[in-house]
Amino acid sequence: MSLSGLIPDDVGFSAAIALCVIAFIAATARGFSGFGAALIFMPLASSVAGPRLVAALLLVIDFVSAAPLVPKAWQEADRKATAVIVAGALIGVPIGTYFLSRLDPVTTRWIISGFVIALLALLLSGWRYRGKEYTALSVAVGGISGFCSGLAQTGGPPIVGYWLGRPIPSKIARANILLFFGASDFFSMVSYALSGLITWDSLRLSLLVGPIYAIGVFFGASLFGRASERVFRAICYVLIALAVVFGLPALDGVLGRG
Repeated sequence: MSLSGLIPDDVGFSAAIALCVIAFIAATARGFSGFGAALIFMPLASSVAGPRLVAALLLVIDFVSAAPLVPKAWQEADRKATAVIVAGALIGVPIGTYFLSRLDPVTTRWIISGFVIALLALLLSGWRYRGKEYTALSVAVGGISGFCSGLAQTGGPPIVGYWLGRPIPSKIARANILLFFGASDFFSMVSYALSGLITWDSLRLSLLVGPIYAIGVFFGASLFGRASERVFRAICYVLIALAVVFGLPALDGVLGRG
């Protein structure tokens, strides 16, 4: 299949190149720091292509890239505790998907921008839940994360803030997070497919953007230990903030986006 055959007709060559550049930057942030990919990708990508298309695109390429990590996470995670949070995602993901499939694209972009601003504030605050573990709270956190994932693939910060604050070894906490997102991404794949959001356009485009995303993750991971984590995290925060600003629908006329 030729390069042009991977690009949907309503996206165009220049927009496809922009998506590749955005994916590389977002993946580099994730590869180095473990977070930030969706928070950078979604506001910017949804300003050059439809939110439904780019949310499905990110889900597909992230699902494929994260799948190899699930077997090890299954062995190391507290599966019982993770299952409780996954139950919340099982409720939240379809609700978020419903809104993504029904809302006007511009409205969706405004909501995505609002979500990312709130999640960036959560990251900047350094919030970690230090209280006791309650079933209802775990389900609620999973539900919120699932809703954010279903609507905009931005479900990471609530889960990270919750699990990394638990009085358990960091190895188990990270395995729980990986296992949760393996399940959450699976729910999203099913939910998106049933809602008609996973299309041939998103699958074909993933063949173009996916390898660029993978290279970005590898590049970011290669920088770990060579650059200051504190400085790089600060750069990630700045990139997320810039992504929100430049992705605002209000700037479409100024930036020549129609």
